Amino acid sequence: MNSEPWGKPQTHTLSDNRLHLQHGPIDLIIKADGDRTQVADGYQAAISRFQNVLTELVGELDLLRRPLIEKRPPLRMPIAKRMAVACWPHRANIITPMASVAGAVADDILDVMLQTSPELHTAFVNNGGDIACHVSVGRGLRIGVVKDLHKAVPEGVIPINHSCGIATSGWRGRSFSLGIADAVTVIAKNAAEADAAATMVANAVNIDAATIARQPAQTLDPDSDLGGLLVTTGVGSLSATQIETALQSGVKIAESLLDKNLIAGALLSLNGTWRAVQKTHAKMLS
Repeated sequence: MNSEPWGKPQTHTLSDNRLHLQHGPIDLIIKADGDRTQVADGYQAAISRFQNVLTELVGELDLLRRPLIEKRPPLRMPIAKRMAVACWPHRANIITPMASVAGAVADDILDVMLQTSPELHTAFVNNGGDIACHVSVGRGLRIGVVKDLHKAVPEGVIPINHSCGIATSGWRGRSFSLGIADAVTVIAKNAAEADAAATMVANAVNIDAATIARQPAQTLDPDSDLGGLLVTTGVGSLSATQIETALQSGVKIAESLLDKNLIAGALLSLNGTWRAVQKTHAKMLS
């Protein structure tokens, strides 16, 4: 990832007063509601901050692609630091800070908006499905969830009544996955933590089967932080038993993260089958 070939950051206003910011692989959809001045000022703050995001990430890319081991890397920029913090609890699983890059960017842009416009009723920054959400008291958002990242058609809705982060991972998403989940959606304290956790749970939805194709990540992308690890490139026919086994493997990891208060809940999907991990009183889907 190099910022130079991508040209300048692009800004567009979409329907329903949404803001679209794009630069290289970073593609944000932003929506804020509240006083018109607060919304306009928040959008301008997002545009201003976005100008340097990709350049900052590229400047520390070497450190961000290294696995977290005994101590956090000496990162300087705020988004890079967010990434390391979010991934630190998962460091025993050969994780690099890149596992939370999309969520960390979303968090950073949302924070800048709220520093400028603290009275926004609601706001979200959606970075390719990894979403930072702000919800003030008495307000709410409804976030669509998918069973399959390839189709990307919402088949359920998560009602959000507090600020949080939501992230989705799967083998056909924007990033490589070690697992076979069609989609794993996680809710956490912020988008960076949700992004890292979704990666871990999606990796865990896995089995060994002849119908699953895998390749070393570096053969698909020489710059991948996953190096020689085998990533999923195809999932063929699976039996009901195989589907259940793979999902239960992911559920086990999600339940562990829930017990540690690293996530608030998770939805796992494989071949049209859902599994939910949540507090007993919670309801993730409506």
